[in-house]
Amino acid sequence: MRTYVALTCAAVTASFFWSAAPAAAEDWPSHPVRIVNTFAPGGAADILARMAADQLTKALGQQFYVETRAGAGGVIGVDLVAHSDPDGYNFVITTLSLTAINPLINAKIGYDPFKDLTHVAYLAGSPIVFIVSAKSDIKTLKDFVAKAKASGKPLTYGVSGLASAGQMIAESFAQIADLKFQVVPYKGAAQSQLDVVAGNIDFATPTVTSASPQLQGGTVIGLAQTGSERLPDYPDVPTFKELGYKLEATNWFGLAGPAGLSPDIVRRVNAAINAGMAQPDNQARIRQDGMIIAPMDADAFNAFVAHEALRWKPAILKAGLKME
Repeated sequence: MRTYVALTCAAVTASFFWSAAPAAAEDWPSHPVRIVNTFAPGGAADILARMAADQLTKALGQQFYVETRAGAGGVIGVDLVAHSDPDGYNFVITTLSLTAINPLINAKIGYDPFKDLTHVAYLAGSPIVFIVSAKSDIKTLKDFVAKAKASGKPLTYGVSGLASAGQMIAESFAQIADLKFQVVPYKGAAQSQLDVVAGNIDFATPTVTSASPQLQGGTVIGLAQTGSERLPDYPDVPTFKELGYKLEATNWFGLAGPAGLSPDIVRRVNAAINAGMAQPDNQARIRQDGMIIAPMDADAFNAFVAHEALRWKPAILKAGLKME
């Protein structure tokens, strides 16, 4: 991750981060601040939005509250904040898909992740996991590949909206293993996982965080996850890498505001988020939920976001997902 930052930091920062920033708001925040959660309650975005709101409330002495605006794979919530006033009272939970994947796929998405947003802080990242029902005859990734190859039709899988990280990982694996899948989009990860358990779809590709209740409860089996190594709290879920597949990625979550947000506000929020995520209780919660933190300042986070967009563009084109 530090390598990504080093590759692009100078160019990215000069191009868009501090452009058109208004003067610092010394009296900010003077009233409650909204953080828009872009996905359904209960998922990783919701968990992190509430953690961020709690930490910012404590650090900045004003209430930060979470408002859920789910739909269109999170695009509705991001678009709302991207077109709000840059006064420091509207933030949004962004993700890999909402900043580096979806805008590359859909040119008519309604916002530009670099022109219309100020990327403020990295919250955490979670690997994507392939899950199947515990009642299924599939117990390993080897079983899964064998079934997919033998099936007369594409296996169906659930994702939290089209152009999501889960869809990119599924399509990337399909390319690597020469398989065929059919995507089934949902508003959030919870419903897709219920349909996996019920047998309505073959598998799902949520974050480990979103799947943690089902993984811990034994209703689903984690076949493989996209982390660089096994997670301490999920030692039975292997990585794709150790199973022989070059598939490594993290579905990360960040905090953003509208373009033109005061640099002073950005600095204060970024510092409060990094300090809050370093607290022992948050560290324990993050690990339990299968997430990984990587504190970085705002300049570094902007560079990281830009690098992710560059990284995923070839995969999007190869999968034929780009819309005209």
